[in-house]
Amino acid sequence: KQWYQRRVAITAGITRDPEAKQVVLQTGALVLSDNGVCCIDEFDKMDDSTRAVLHEVMEQQTLSIAKAGIICVLNARASVLAAANPCDSRWNAKLTIVENIQLPHTLLSRFDLIFLMLDPQDENFDRRLATHLVSLYYRNGARVRAESIDSEVLRDYIAYARTFINPRLSDEAGQKLIQTYVQMRKIGMGRGAVTAYPRQLESLIRLAEAHARMRLSNVVEELDVNEATRLHKEAIKQSATDPKTGQIDMEILMTGMSASSRAKRAELGKFVIQTLKNGNRAFKMSELYDTCKEGYKDGFTQMQYEMVLRDLTEENKIVQTSNRHIRLKEA
Repeated sequence: KQWYQRRVAITAGITRDPEAKQVVLQTGALVLSDNGVCCIDEFDKMDDSTRAVLHEVMEQQTLSIAKAGIICVLNARASVLAAANPCDSRWNAKLTIVENIQLPHTLLSRFDLIFLMLDPQDENFDRRLATHLVSLYYRNGARVRAESIDSEVLRDYIAYARTFINPRLSDEAGQKLIQTYVQMRKIGMGRGAVTAYPRQLESLIRLAEAHARMRLSNVVEELDVNEATRLHKEAIKQSATDPKTGQIDMEILMTGMSASSRAKRAELGKFVIQTLKNGNRAFKMSELYDTCKEGYKDGFTQMQYEMVLRDLTEENKIVQTSNRHIRLKEA
């Protein structure tokens, strides 16, 4: 019951009214945040069923319900601001963002911007952070007067912009977006990596429109596209950089694996096949692992080994028997 209530708190579900004894539809935060912003903390702690629902919400901005005779589609046109922690409570610079956070790449790729908030262990940074935290509990008169804008004015400003400002792309902004997307695609062509997908172009359009709305302008101009590109590039540098090569690889977010990791997996797969051919017999899984570990020069982990075996099995190149033996598939 508690798990079900937590799931409903984010999406929606069917519950039974304790007084009327009838089945009712209970909406969660995403539906209640329609035309607003939904903030989700501990994003990495969600169960798989809730993540599956978020795919539809973040892609189509709707939430479908078909339970207990209730069939409906609810609007969930909300911006999602989420925060997640690395799986080991500490960021590993040798791993990609997908490996650190352990979230599906299909979900991560739906965010327009992904920023890393790391602890730089710098004295100046620590002092600014401590000053900010202390100011939340103690604010002297000089600090209050130094604030540039009142919170009530800011709230009214945002409400006015959301209600009355509907930016449209100008010809110059449209051409700038096309040029930026083509340049982003060219970055990875030389090394065979994909550095931009159409989803990134859609993100740039949304960011440019948001920047124009922030200026209270009904026209998206070139300066809005430039600012959107700057934000997007900074986010990509942090979230889609391959730790092995130090280069941007959008396949990390789109497929969950960098081009260098995919090439290493293919190379390891060829070595496993060659080992089986040289042995000319069936190997135990542990025996094959030890044999490949001794002969493979670059080294690999148990997880990488198991993933390679799974790929080779799906490609019908090897056969795993019931007694955990592995042999080549007969032609």
